[in-house]
Amino acid sequence: MIRGRSFICDTVGRLDAALLRMFPSSTRAFVREAVAEGAVLVDGRRAAKGMKLRGGESVEVRELAEERDNVAAPDPTVRVPCVFEDDALLAYDKPAGMPVQPLSRRELGTMMNGVVAAHPECAPLGDRPLMAGAIHRIDADTSGLVLVARTAEAFGALRAQFAAQTVKKTYLALVEGTVAAGGTLENDLVHDPTLPFCRMIDLHHNRLTRAQCAELKPLHAVTAFNPVGFTTVENEERTLLEVTIFTGVTHQIRAQLALAGMHIVNDRLYGAFAVENQTGHCLHALAASFRHPVTNAPTEIRTPLPPWARI
Repeated sequence: MIRGRSFICDTVGRLDAALLRMFPSSTRAFVREAVAEGAVLVDGRRAAKGMKLRGGESVEVRELAEERDNVAAPDPTVRVPCVFEDDALLAYDKPAGMPVQPLSRRELGTMMNGVVAAHPECAPLGDRPLMAGAIHRIDADTSGLVLVARTAEAFGALRAQFAAQTVKKTYLALVEGTVAAGGTLENDLVHDPTLPFCRMIDLHHNRLTRAQCAELKPLHAVTAFNPVGFTTVENEERTLLEVTIFTGVTHQIRAQLALAGMHIVNDRLYGAFAVENQTGHCLHALAASFRHPVTNAPTEIRTPLPPWARI
């Protein structure tokens, strides 16, 4: 963290560019944050957003974050059940409604804020600082297993397995209606460019123009599903599916099941009916099978069944 630094600007141009030249260990985002919060003064006055300098101004930096400060802050009030722990690896059963990671260094209340409070060695790990050693993510409204490395070596070994698609991930999904038989779904998924939020669609079956489709980068997703239970809630039939994936495309299970006409209960983003007084949708990361990052032994870690899956 840069604090209490001053300099005379000797060039003409934008203030943010001058700050980055003077403090290259910071980032453009942190410079904008400092200016917006009044932590940068120009000739003794609070700097304005997008301010341009004529040269010769006195610039005072009261506080400016550096790139190394962009880590998840510890939050001991967050307690997530740990289902596995050794010297290399942690595994958690994240509740629905809780994000895995913060979006900024000042955000609290996410799973990784709680993890780094209990295990500070995780904070600097990984190639995405705010992930704090988490090997993968699941959606905020999805519950279940999240793996976290405790060492750089473990992180590298596990990420390599995820990249090679050798990690078998098993989910449970409660869907609307009756699904009589299992199957395998394959889609080339893309982010819908017409929406201001994330929603995945099939590249080959959508309402986009050819020009729009040509600009999109498809992600091939393969999802296998099998019905393992049936129930009826207020005269509405539901099917419990065991779902297996090796790829890790954003919203993969949610999007592919919905595209096939199997809507996950309470997943309103993908067309399901709303369920009153329910947090999250009925999708749970149940288990993962992989090679242990240190011993290379076959390893499977499982989480308890969520209440909606006990049918």
